Amino acid sequence: MPIKASNIFKSFLILLSMNLLLTACSHNKKVKWIDDATIYEVNLRQYTEEGTFEAFQEHLPRLQELGVKILWFMPIHPISETKRKGTLGSYYAVTDYKAVNPEFGTMEDFKDLVKACHDMGFKVILDWVANHTGWDNKWISEHPEWYTQSNGRIIKPPGTDWSDVADLNYKNKEMRKAMKDAMVFWVKELDIDGYRCDVAGSVPVDFWEDVSTALHKIKPVFMLAEDGADYSLMDNAFDANYNWHLLGSINKTAKEGSTVSRIRSDIRRGVSAYPKGSFPMNFITNHDENSWNGTTKERLGDAKDLMNALIFTAPGMPLIYSGQEASLNKRLQFFEKDNIDWSDLTEQEFYKQLVTLKKDNEALWNGSAGGNITFIETTEKPVLAYARVKGKNKVIFIGNFTSKENTFSLKKMDVSGSYTNYFNEEEIVLEEGKTLQLGPWDFYIFVNK
Repeated sequence: MPIKASNIFKSFLILLSMNLLLTACSHNKKVKWIDDATIYEVNLRQYTEEGTFEAFQEHLPRLQELGVKILWFMPIHPISETKRKGTLGSYYAVTDYKAVNPEFGTMEDFKDLVKACHDMGFKVILDWVANHTGWDNKWISEHPEWYTQSNGRIIKPPGTDWSDVADLNYKNKEMRKAMKDAMVFWVKELDIDGYRCDVAGSVPVDFWEDVSTALHKIKPVFMLAEDGADYSLMDNAFDANYNWHLLGSINKTAKEGSTVSRIRSDIRRGVSAYPKGSFPMNFITNHDENSWNGTTKERLGDAKDLMNALIFTAPGMPLIYSGQEASLNKRLQFFEKDNIDWSDLTEQEFYKQLVTLKKDNEALWNGSAGGNITFIETTEKPVLAYARVKGKNKVIFIGNFTSKENTFSLKKMDVSGSYTNYFNEEEIVLEEGKTLQLGPWDFYIFVNK
């Protein structure tokens, strides 16, 4: 029986579609090392008096003790002098995508640092600025068509006050190729493990998907998007994005008090809005929040520890920012040298406990590796309670999101049983009707393995 040409064509289209789908998803392989990871943001300029790769390396044993796995370095590239803000300029005004800032050291120094990090079990990701460059970048003189122009002049990113940077034009295929090549360079030549991508939502999704596919052909990488609105970025390009929604609720609740309904909604969004395997990055501070909006003490006051416990137990990957474990009590200047004071590390033990809690309990792991979340009703509106469950592993968080002491009872309780208080190891039976008491901005974490 003769085969119709139309059937052959249909079969070809089906095979082509399947191939394209597999190609698009091939980069999105499971990166196992992110499952239990906590991410740590390194502000290299302010980290030590020297502000160098070599000086930072001395902190690696302490960070290993802290237990964090992913070290995210803010941009390490040379900084533009033209239209520079302040004395030292912004990390995000990049002059050369394939070089390091000489203030931080040499390329060999960075290679040594990456190797030292890997030898100690860390993963290293770089902050990548793909949306714009500094005005000294050679691309401006050599390829002005690679930039967004208005009336024949290159412009800053529209709708911003970022006068120290020039907006890139992603309609230009040659520029895309050069940007992709630069990102491949650091993974292939320096053996880094991924990227945190600045203003990722301002760059076309298909560019990120193309880059992510190329990087995963070299090695498994972790991709973090600085974006909290476009969840399509997580379909095929990124593993995680910023949980700006939750941070907003955290700031508002600490300032005004709350019935916690907003936080509950943000946590639910952190599950329902994400493509399978992807997840939010949860945080109470970072370089932007600290420098421009205030320290954790300024914004959160006595609620700081409660909010830390929240971000380490809610679905998502928690972030610790440079100096957070040293009670960072000042807004670090963004364009000037402003050393972190490491003299008081009393809070490091608390952060270590939270990082260990996450590592030791699969229920709290990231994305699909972690457990489901079930909210527990209580008799008091300011009290938020939920359980994370993965197999036999159960973790219960209960927090009092108010400046007043609260006595309350558990109402609906689908995870009744014997638990251990994570911080004092006291055993307790949690069941419907159980009455508990919490002080202002206080919390419990109970574990059942």
